[in-house]
Amino acid sequence: MATELRWALIVISALIIGGLLIHGLWSVRKKEDKNDRRQDLSTANEDTKPKEPELSDMSFAAVEEEAHPSAVDTEQTDTQSQPAEQQSTESSSHSAQATPEPQDFIILHIQMPEGLTMAGSKLLPSVLSLGFKYSEEGFFNRHLESSGNGPVLFRLVNMYNPGTFDIDNMEQFSTAGVSLFMTLPCEGDSMAAFNMLHGAAKKLSDEFGAQVLDSNREPLTVDTIRTYVEKVREFAA
Repeated sequence: MATELRWALIVISALIIGGLLIHGLWSVRKKEDKNDRRQDLSTANEDTKPKEPELSDMSFAAVEEEAHPSAVDTEQTDTQSQPAEQQSTESSSHSAQATPEPQDFIILHIQMPEGLTMAGSKLLPSVLSLGFKYSEEGFFNRHLESSGNGPVLFRLVNMYNPGTFDIDNMEQFSTAGVSLFMTLPCEGDSMAAFNMLHGAAKKLSDEFGAQVLDSNREPLTVDTIRTYVEKVREFAA
């Protein structure tokens, strides 16, 4: 009887252990199947999402084309990288009636004594009486005709930053000096333009008790005026 009971317990224990092993294997298999289905679903979702380009996926054909642009593209890029003044000059050079490219300047400064300034309320009527016309850029231009018609012969700018004038606030404006400059070559009679510029500088200096300086901001001398005259004649030839 005891022997039969022992064998019965052994059989029951074996069945229990076998059942546990089978259940464990079944659980592992179920978990693996669930993970596989989850991975497949994740992969499917990833395929439907818009991807950001990876460096390894990118085609460098476009980059190579940009690195070796055509002659037309090179010309356009060079033009875009140039200052506005140079672009304007180069585009106008293709016109038969274009103005020559500026190669030099004649500059005269009208400097107030130390501690004194030119009041805008007085400067504005003086400048207008000399035939200057206010420009959209904030400068005063002296055209060929005092009415403002014809090419610009020379300009008057603020001697100090930002170099411009706010014509709507001239009553509150003051400056320690202004500058007159013309480009060479100059349209029309360049010598007449220089004489007009020199005359305007002298008139402003007399009116404000200022001093006329050369391009190096040294007092204007007869020798410097002769140098300017020779320079104007050189470009007029």
